[in-house]
Amino acid sequence: MLQGLFVLLACQLVGEGAMRLLAAPVPGPVAGLVLLLAYLALADRFGAGDASEPDAPAGQAADGILGVLGLFFVPVGVGVAQSYQLIMQHGLAILGAIALSTVATLVATVATFRLLRRVAGEKRP
Repeated sequence: MLQGLFVLLACQLVGEGAMRLLAAPVPGPVAGLVLLLAYLALADRFGAGDASEPDAPAGQAADGILGVLGLFFVPVGVGVAQSYQLIMQHGLAILGAIALSTVATLVATVATFRLLRRVAGEKRP
């Protein structure tokens, strides 16, 4: 698990450093995830073991982090509790923004799926 944590944190660190160095508008953790994906794909392709398997070190570390995922929501809950006055003032606008962004996400997801299905040449069922 320690080796897996090293891989995950190294990818995030390199991604963060690269984005700061390049002054790119992409968050460092997103670049780190792309690096992790590239690492897993290359490790599988060049026979460096089954790096993308769930029982691989990175998979074990990810499972360990996933087990305590609920703890990551505690700071958000505290922030919401501290900002209740602001939420009471702008609650309707917040709900509208959440609803609109949810619909926009669903529409974009369906459009992407349909486009990729068409590109792949699949016909409708």
